[in-house]
Amino acid sequence: MSIMKYVNPPDSFSQDELVVETDTNNGLVVIELHPPNPWDADPRQAEELSFGEVQVTYLTHACMELVLGDKRFIFDPWLMGPAFARGWWLLHEPPCDWMERLCRADLIYISHMHSDHLSYPTLKKLAERRPDVPIYVGNTERPVFWYLDQSGVKMTKINIVPFGVWQQVDQNLRFMILMDGVHPEMDTCIIVEYKGHKILNTVDCTRPNGGKLPEKVDLMMSDFAGGASGFPMTFSGGKFTEAWKAQFIKTERRKLLNYKAQLVTDLKPKIYCPFAGYFVEAHPSDSYIKKTNLKNDPEELNRLIKKKCGDVFTWTPKPGATLDLARILKDPTDSKGIMDPPAGTKVFKESWDFKPYIDSLSAAVDDEIFCYPSWIKEYYVWAGFKGYNLVIRVIETDDDFNPLPGGYNYLVDFLDLTFPAQRPSRDSPYEEIKVRVSVMRHVVKHGLLWDDLYIGFQTRLRRDPDIYHHQFWNHFQIKLPLTPPDWKSFLEQLKKI
Repeated sequence: MSIMKYVNPPDSFSQDELVVETDTNNGLVVIELHPPNPWDADPRQAEELSFGEVQVTYLTHACMELVLGDKRFIFDPWLMGPAFARGWWLLHEPPCDWMERLCRADLIYISHMHSDHLSYPTLKKLAERRPDVPIYVGNTERPVFWYLDQSGVKMTKINIVPFGVWQQVDQNLRFMILMDGVHPEMDTCIIVEYKGHKILNTVDCTRPNGGKLPEKVDLMMSDFAGGASGFPMTFSGGKFTEAWKAQFIKTERRKLLNYKAQLVTDLKPKIYCPFAGYFVEAHPSDSYIKKTNLKNDPEELNRLIKKKCGDVFTWTPKPGATLDLARILKDPTDSKGIMDPPAGTKVFKESWDFKPYIDSLSAAVDDEIFCYPSWIKEYYVWAGFKGYNLVIRVIETDDDFNPLPGGYNYLVDFLDLTFPAQRPSRDSPYEEIKVRVSVMRHVVKHGLLWDDLYIGFQTRLRRDPDIYHHQFWNHFQIKLPLTPPDWKSFLEQLKKI
């Protein structure tokens, strides 16, 4: 600890050396290890609830509707279209009245900027009918709605609230947004309290609130599935055989199940609901990912929780199913505690409207920008990442990741931000990134984050040596400029030459 150095254990995964954070006086940044629990501020005793007073309805993926007295609160409405460019599609069919539910909402919480939570296609549809629905987000380092102006979506009441502070809705209802301990720059979770009864939604947080969370809440919900990464399915070469990838996925999914089960056991909520994992790689071109990117079974998690902590009531809802909090708290066996949708209601989506979204991505392919090879320098200078010993080769491909005839195939040396014709002779880490041309050019044109490429399974990667370059990926996935490249000026300058 005196020299702030470490050595990775043998055969472990490795990444860049961690950067020690310092303040303006070059001293170490002090971290408060035992902060107070903010939800304990102004504590309230739980009041008795009437049947039907608090109802929780699952819509799809991470989207829940909470009826709390006379208020309606909706979480993370992704209800139409894809997420992560074209890589994710909804597994569950939302209730047919989902738009009416959104229009009736008194407030909407969006946990973070990932497109399976902040769905611009969904909000665009909502804005046509009710643009003034109040939306609440946490005050993250990267603004949740950083892309709003470019998106063309006209939502007019977006509220950015501080972390760890109760937001009073009315005399009975308040909520508090907390940051993630692993990804504080973008991820959040939420506590909703109605008449002293707490509902905790940890969403996608890896370590919500740094691991400090309220115990014995009435209802806890969290993700469970895994699979929200291009690793290892999109990697090849070296150890990345199909057998190695299958075993890795199996092991990691089991680790996630055990972690979630232990978290529930430690927090001891009265009710637990696994959600926020119901996506599918539905496009035919992603059949390999769909086959190999196995997700956890929520019922398996529930069985594990029951084994560890039998007092927790678990609920795995179908789309449109509603939980009556008062009934379940009073008697978990009450037949009216959970109302499933009518028999015959479709649970799983059977078809997806791919074409308009694929066409939207493909529109960038023939953009005038890409007639000029100098777009490459323009884009990476705009991106602002340099002074790092890494060389990447980007190869534009078709949907099957075959190099595109006439497509771009270029090198970027981030040590001095140059674009060499050949790989440099010095000792430098190297990554080869094959990427679907339509998605890459869409991302470049609009200045989007590379989560669309990586989490959306739009790349195939090789790296030498096998090291995860956190600084590179973190920059392109989270820290790109908030405004897109100025392609208009770029073209004007070229035409003057």
